[in-house]
Amino acid sequence: MDIKDCILYEDQYLLVCHKLPRIATQTSRIGEKDMVSLLKNYLYQKSLKKQEPYLAVIHRLDQMVEGVLVFAKTPFAAKELSRQLQQKEFGKQYKAIVCKSPSEKSGTLINFMIKDKKSNTSRICNEQDVGAKKAILHYEVVDENKDGTAIVHIYLETGRHHQIRVQLANIGCGIMGDAKYNAGNYDREKWDKIALCAYRLRFIHPKTKKEMVFELK
Repeated sequence: MDIKDCILYEDQYLLVCHKLPRIATQTSRIGEKDMVSLLKNYLYQKSLKKQEPYLAVIHRLDQMVEGVLVFAKTPFAAKELSRQLQQKEFGKQYKAIVCKSPSEKSGTLINFMIKDKKSNTSRICNEQDVGAKKAILHYEVVDENKDGTAIVHIYLETGRHHQIRVQLANIGCGIMGDAKYNAGNYDREKWDKIALCAYRLRFIHPKTKKEMVFELK
């Protein structure tokens, strides 16, 4: 892959890209490519200074999930974008193909979730469980297919580990291609990747204060 083909926007403060599935946002595994190393190499190659470029991770996507990511190219931009993220000023929207349409065509899912670091999975739990964190997402069914699957748009109010995948699977509407949480509800030969995409991202430019909106078709 040519990382230049994945770049949606770039200026002196930030870089917005389309992360492809199966590539981690950032990894500590030796020899495995990730978006940070690919983008840093791209920035280094075009720089006249030939020193390691600054690139800050603002938010992440699961390795198997594709979508829009923004990275900061200066500490100033990193601080401002991180503030927007923490204060829920980021507009992150997802779309997914689920194995069946939810009984309610739109709604809000509220659960408590806990992460198992050993297995790198998360599950629904009780509020009283140690490590439990509240998870909230809003969804809307936008299309229903003849094969029984449905296309759902999702807006996250919280950002828990594997949140969308776990909460949708919990109501019996797991995501197609999700081998961890929906393995028994699709033909693996037909789905070689998870049908989940962070298709739209909105934020305010840290310097110009202009609203920035990026959307994958």
